[in-house]
Amino acid sequence: MEQTKSKSMVVAGVMSGTSADGVDVAVCRVMPGLRGGVPRVKVLGHVGFGYAKAVRAAVLRVMEGEAVSAGEMSRLHWRLGEIYADCVEKAQAKLGVRVGLVGCHGQTVHHEAVAKRFLGGAVRSTWQMGEASVIAERLRVPVVSDFRPADMAAGGQGAPLVPMLDYVMFRSETVSRVLQNLGGIGNLTAIPAGADVDGVMAFDTGPGNMVIDGCMQRLFGKTYDRGGAVARRGVVLQGVISRVLEGGYFPALPPKSCGREEFGAAFVGRFIDDCRDAGGSDPDVVATATGLTAAAVMEGYRRFVWGHLGMAAPLAKTELVVAGGGVKNATLMGMLRRDMGALGVRVRAMEELGVEAQAKEAVAFALLAWLTWNQVPGNVVSATGAGRPVVLGKVTYG
Repeated sequence: MEQTKSKSMVVAGVMSGTSADGVDVAVCRVMPGLRGGVPRVKVLGHVGFGYAKAVRAAVLRVMEGEAVSAGEMSRLHWRLGEIYADCVEKAQAKLGVRVGLVGCHGQTVHHEAVAKRFLGGAVRSTWQMGEASVIAERLRVPVVSDFRPADMAAGGQGAPLVPMLDYVMFRSETVSRVLQNLGGIGNLTAIPAGADVDGVMAFDTGPGNMVIDGCMQRLFGKTYDRGGAVARRGVVLQGVISRVLEGGYFPALPPKSCGREEFGAAFVGRFIDDCRDAGGSDPDVVATATGLTAAAVMEGYRRFVWGHLGMAAPLAKTELVVAGGGVKNATLMGMLRRDMGALGVRVRAMEELGVEAQAKEAVAFALLAWLTWNQVPGNVVSATGAGRPVVLGKVTYG
């Protein structure tokens, strides 16, 4: 990871995840590594912004595959660009800084890493909405966007991309760390103690908050289960969870990624029906959805991560470090502490390592933007399955 000509820059990372609940802006100072080593990242501040209800509804319509005209999708693409520009401007004002580069992930509305037959060919595709030209013109700085396609073109899944940040900021010589993000989709990065970048394992574990939120919306008219309060009132239907984990996404070998295509509205409808068939009440459905998220993390750890860490660093202590909105769900975190604790794994919140849990993915895209600006590859091929390291994203000049 050579950066001989790179310079320190203040970069804004902009992230809107698969929960489609809003925008996170992390302002970071990204600096070259010492003696040509890995770059250094200092988080200067983080600001979160919620989507307006109408914006979230429009995004979800596209994400769930509803019939939406090309004109409406184009307008949404440009409107999101304006929203992202607004968010960066407000973050700059609140934090009292001026950024020199923006890394905008955009809003994923489609991600299909497994090829489907289309017009006579096998096609894999991904689409992140949010017009970067709007951001660049408003802020008059370069914007790096559209990070995933370069990795997919090189044979990768296009996800997860956060492992580069995990390696740069959280690798330890003495502790094996599993960095678990719980956004709409859950993803983890497993870094054995003392590993180099080739020793990193990463993949999407399955639903994070997505199924919980979907059940809350349908059954209670709420966007999420605040603090896990509804789940606490219910009983986890283990039989339903066991049936979900038996097939489909979960046994597939990493590298792998998923999204609303697997765990969106259609899955939520079937999941609720299965819980009803098992005699579950409304709180039981939410408790079972919460249990599914915890079980998906455990399944990924048992199937794939435990052996990877043990072979690479058999005597090292292991930590599960949790970030994302799921950290605020006390019921979910309690399940993870119970289950991982039984395996001798310490569970920590990301804040304990100096990064706000909700900010982590935005910080990742600040780092990735800086790497792209310096023409340094940003994908971790052991995580995405790409055939080679590639420079990610497209640069729009302000």
